[in-house]
Amino acid sequence: MPQAIIPNKTSLPAGSRDLPSPSNDDAVADDPVTSKVLRMVSENAVIIIGGRGCCMCHVVKRLLQPLGVNPAVYELQDDQEAAVVAGELSKEVVTGFDDGGEVQFPVVFVGGKLLGGLERVMATHISGDLVPILKNAGALWL
Repeated sequence: MPQAIIPNKTSLPAGSRDLPSPSNDDAVADDPVTSKVLRMVSENAVIIIGGRGCCMCHVVKRLLQPLGVNPAVYELQDDQEAAVVAGELSKEVVTGFDDGGEVQFPVVFVGGKLLGGLERVMATHISGDLVPILKNAGALWL
């Protein structure tokens, strides 16, 4: 299933790249952390990736739970792991964006597609676009 960034009317430009599948890309497959994260992204309807004990991950999770979503959470264990995952996600997912294509944690994937960070999740929720995105990803059965 191809991966893409979820478009938003106001925030992100239209360019995106597909996430590689861990088995198809030798460089990604050689790094167990990156392949594990990419596999988790593809296997979970909603996943939050962030640092261990990150309060912003908790905020995103608490925002999604009352909507009926129980997101998977992947906690990066240290700065080295965060740098590896951020570098790979930046190369594969957000290349070409105005912010230089750098992933900042926490990052939220919905249906295997990059939704964004806490600000993007909150803005999408406030605008009323979050629930339809979650329904389309199969995270909600309403």
